[in-house]
Amino acid sequence: MASEQEVNALLTRAMNAHQTGQLRDARKSYRAVLKQMPNHPVALHFLGITQVQEGQADKGIELVRKAIRAKPDYIEARYNLACALQALGRIHEAVEHYDKVIAINPNHVDALNNLGAILLQQKCFGEAINHFQNALANDRNNPRTNSNIGVALSALHQYDLAIQHFERSLAIVPSSVDTLCNLGNALEKLSRHEEALTTYDKAALLQPNNADVSCGRGNVLAAMGRSQDALAAFDKSLALKSDLAEAWLGQGNMLSESNVDAALVAYNKALTINPQLAEAWHGCGQVHDRLARYQDAVAAYDRALEFRPDLKYAKGRRLFSKMRNCDWTGVQNETARLLAELRDGNPVSHPFVVSVLPSSAADQQACAQRYVNRDYPPIKAPLWQGERYFHDRIRIAYVSADFREHAVSRLITGVFEHHDRERFKTVAISFGPNDGGAMRSRLTKAFDEFFDVRNRSDSEIASLMREMQIDIAVDLMGHTTGARFNIFAMRPAPVQVNYLGYPGTSGADCIDYIIADEIVIPRNQHHFYSEKVAYLPHSYQANDSARPDPDVIPSKQSVGLPEAGFVFCNFNNSYKIRPDIFDIWMRLLQQVDGSVFWLLERDSSASKNLRREAENRGVAPERLIFAPHTRLEDHLARQRLGDLFLDTLPYSAHTTASEALWVALPVLTCVGSTFAGRVAASLLTAIGLPELIVDSLGDYKDRALGLARDPVLLASIKSKLTLNRATQPLFDTARFTRNLEALYLAMWQRSQKGWPPIALPVSLVP
Repeated sequence: MASEQEVNALLTRAMNAHQTGQLRDARKSYRAVLKQMPNHPVALHFLGITQVQEGQADKGIELVRKAIRAKPDYIEARYNLACALQALGRIHEAVEHYDKVIAINPNHVDALNNLGAILLQQKCFGEAINHFQNALANDRNNPRTNSNIGVALSALHQYDLAIQHFERSLAIVPSSVDTLCNLGNALEKLSRHEEALTTYDKAALLQPNNADVSCGRGNVLAAMGRSQDALAAFDKSLALKSDLAEAWLGQGNMLSESNVDAALVAYNKALTINPQLAEAWHGCGQVHDRLARYQDAVAAYDRALEFRPDLKYAKGRRLFSKMRNCDWTGVQNETARLLAELRDGNPVSHPFVVSVLPSSAADQQACAQRYVNRDYPPIKAPLWQGERYFHDRIRIAYVSADFREHAVSRLITGVFEHHDRERFKTVAISFGPNDGGAMRSRLTKAFDEFFDVRNRSDSEIASLMREMQIDIAVDLMGHTTGARFNIFAMRPAPVQVNYLGYPGTSGADCIDYIIADEIVIPRNQHHFYSEKVAYLPHSYQANDSARPDPDVIPSKQSVGLPEAGFVFCNFNNSYKIRPDIFDIWMRLLQQVDGSVFWLLERDSSASKNLRREAENRGVAPERLIFAPHTRLEDHLARQRLGDLFLDTLPYSAHTTASEALWVALPVLTCVGSTFAGRVAASLLTAIGLPELIVDSLGDYKDRALGLARDPVLLASIKSKLTLNRATQPLFDTARFTRNLEALYLAMWQRSQKGWPPIALPVSLVP
């Protein structure tokens, strides 16, 4: 039997060989020790480690367990056993042994870190943070711990705190590419895009061919609005690592508005690699929405929510797709649940969707405020710093993605053309597609300067506006598709205005005014708007007196209408049609013999669903007639064949109402409780037809029935409408523009004096 001194010498030799990677010699010496002392815990432990290192994990783990049985408080063996089990994916057993290590030594930093990392993977973020904090209490500057806690805090959207820990970790190990990427991601989430890009650039210098770094850069460039640069970054990432699902996702996101087919290919490649990538399913849903394939969109959102029930805005988009498809199965309960979650502060819906639901002005304001605070937080250094500009003309920038054939452009182009060029210089900031159509051509001629900035980042666009010393920047989009609200968050102009494109509050402190009228925003509702309300007389809605005025009316047969019978109609988007309004429409068809209901067809499945709903209410489905999409001129002409346009609630007709009134088609509306539900009432007031505005759905149904049964009364209303079009304010573009300019002048004067925005009263121009 060897002496203790000889055994220790053998053990030293074994450990030296082990440390230098001579595993065969180490194993031989460990066994020599065990031959002398079969239960020697250290030899058992490290012999087991060599077995694990050589791929004989089961044998190695059993040896380490034997070492622990020989010495139950052998903390190093327990820790290494836990590490080995974790590496093998035997997580439950690993956690058991990490817990025992921590029970023996509550200050074991590595065990706390590893256990926290497991909890992080299991999305137990709070518990993970507790372990990381315990580790930090013992070693505040441990780079690994700081990086880990940063990841956990990011998962909880506590990005400011996460950034502090990532920066502390990098102060110790500045070359950690993983930590740089995590820091870049957290900065991007806070819209600190320039800092995020600089961080990713540092990572790229360290590892130029790191696919994850290129992908992260792509995400930041996408958030900055630099779409071409973002696509190039994703392409590089995929060239380096073709199976990187996140890069395919990024590519899909970049292509989703310009090339939907390519976007779907990219999303599907991401899902082939990672079928549980919720964001890719969500992207598919958005593409299907754009293609009016609403059933497919709902199915895609369902998959996204299956894998990530808390995916931002997905529940709202799913509900919106169901509404666009007129699929009302469970929609009442789903709406109630969505609004309840919103009131709890959860990011379940985009503000526009909430404006479509039977929500209150308070709900819409709260949703918008949380949305901008989350996605477009105020920047530390706004571009405009209080300077006064002294120009010969007030410089107004209209900012939009919709300078093309679009509802907003159809309304406001005449205003651009009627601006007083001696007092105002008008600039278009266009970041949407150029469709090459007649409207685009007309728009480019309507401004003093027209800037196509599609390929510029948000910061570049905002800087351009600041360099031009824009006095008033008008956001024509609000929270609608294609908006780039971050431009306004950077505060490029002294006065910033929310107008026309979005019927509600922006919820943002960076927007000074919302242009409205006393119907869409009653004076007792100012507190539901983050902006100051600037009132126009008559109606807030711009209208173009140069829009097509068809004089040739198609035959009823050519548009699918019966030769005889009353024609109720509604040409709103399908998502505005809700079951309670549809109930009234179907009762009217039952009570007016031979009548039909004429609707705009967006998607064949939505039409099919509406016909099924009609049949369920005892109405023959063929009494619903669907008009296909066509040119504006043809759509206006065919509307002259309608008898009465029945409006929707809670979201009323906007552009569709003014188009109907333009061709002398009476619009009957019920006043809603929010901006979006009061627009048609505003338009009817401005054209002098208050008799077509009612305050309850009961009155709405009775008034519609009365008009359908009284052709003389209806004819008199149509005659009045035809006369009023030329004499009332609604379609007087020149007068509207002078009133709008009076508001701009008041805003500018207050700004020049350094006075804060206030609610601006109605000012009439004869």
